[in-house]
Amino acid sequence: MKITFTGKQDKLTASQERKLAMAFARLSKLLERRGEKEAQVILGTQRHLQRAEVRLNFYDNTLVGAGAATDQFTATMDAVEKVEKQALKTRSKWRETKRSTPLRQARTTGAPVEEAQATVAASTAPARNSKPAKATKAKPVKVVRAGRRANGKPMTVDEAMIAMEENHDYLVYRDAETDKTHVLIRRRDGGVDLVEA
Repeated sequence: MKITFTGKQDKLTASQERKLAMAFARLSKLLERRGEKEAQVILGTQRHLQRAEVRLNFYDNTLVGAGAATDQFTATMDAVEKVEKQALKTRSKWRETKRSTPLRQARTTGAPVEEAQATVAASTAPARNSKPAKATKAKPVKVVRAGRRANGKPMTVDEAMIAMEENHDYLVYRDAETDKTHVLIRRRDGGVDLVEA
């Protein structure tokens, strides 16, 4: 993690520097998934209090922690702890929203498909066939929303083929190289089509 200090910095002892480095290392381990993050530490004084503020960007969120104490080290440690709590809260929110699977829901459409197909067939039928089409009472088509089967990690095509298994007809996954959504669809003849979205 790249740390930038702004303001007048007091001289810290060796043990305080070690503790501060360990706190930033914990924060770095928590936040750095895709590249190195940059933290900005703003130091200042107000009368007898030493103030420290730690700012850093984590995906679309700006994490800000402020601390105030009689010495600069304690204020900086308080600020780092507050940022660490915010990061844990943000990550847990992200995990909860990304990993929940919606329940399957059945929906019915307004017009049944069989009736629509019968009207299309009747309009395209030759004129010499003068028999009227039978009016059958068709059931409405049910649309079923499928839940997620794959975990959210990116895959290659080979890994997706293994994950699709024999009993699944399709698999939606993120490509490891391009990070785009791809769909594998099993055809009736046993072949597999790849659709890139």
